Amino acid sequence: MTPFRKFYDKIKKKGFRHTVKTLWERYVFFHWELLWMERDLITPVSPHKLRPYTSVSLVIVDRDNAIAFSKHFGDRVDTMRELASEGHTGHMYLDDKGDAIAFIWASERDYHDRHYYGCRFPVKAGEFFEFGGEMTRPYFGTSLSVDAQIALWNTMKAKGLNKVVDVCETHNIPALKLHIRMGYQEQGRITHVYGLFGRWRLFRETRYSGSRLDTLRNPVKSAAPVPA
Repeated sequence: MTPFRKFYDKIKKKGFRHTVKTLWERYVFFHWELLWMERDLITPVSPHKLRPYTSVSLVIVDRDNAIAFSKHFGDRVDTMRELASEGHTGHMYLDDKGDAIAFIWASERDYHDRHYYGCRFPVKAGEFFEFGGEMTRPYFGTSLSVDAQIALWNTMKAKGLNKVVDVCETHNIPALKLHIRMGYQEQGRITHVYGLFGRWRLFRETRYSGSRLDTLRNPVKSAAPVPA
């Protein structure tokens, strides 16, 4: 298939404006806002209506078993091995064929994200940084998104930690809603990531007051008026 044909097919599938926007951000300029959030490891998660999922098994990621990512996350096998070698805690979930269908990671120390954002995320004493959560499409909208986080929290709580912190892109609405569902609180700070010409990254941090998530919360229904 010629490059022109590939470009034409992409436009047909994604739309012209979406394709141009993607190319602009990849090769010219992008600006991501990473919203910092935190949560204690004791408060229960509120009930949810996510659908159940088929049986999977939780396995700790190490250098030897990272090959399980080959089928669904083939481009991440070496990254998973590297993270495990650096001592980060990784949970992967295997289907009945032994293939990883989901994963999530935790770092007990400052985490330098060389693989995606390119910046360093500081971690304070008593807390850990959660990152890299992902699952295959058949598990979207299932309670695995909740169970995987709780399992990681319990693992880190057993190590004596009491708080989880992470960041979420402000344009990733489904992920922000998941954080709300899980009971995260905003820290009032944002890490800005700027990309220039597909080569350079610049970073800065800003603070804010109030909430950036209130518009995503379900509106609270007012109580019915009491007859006089």
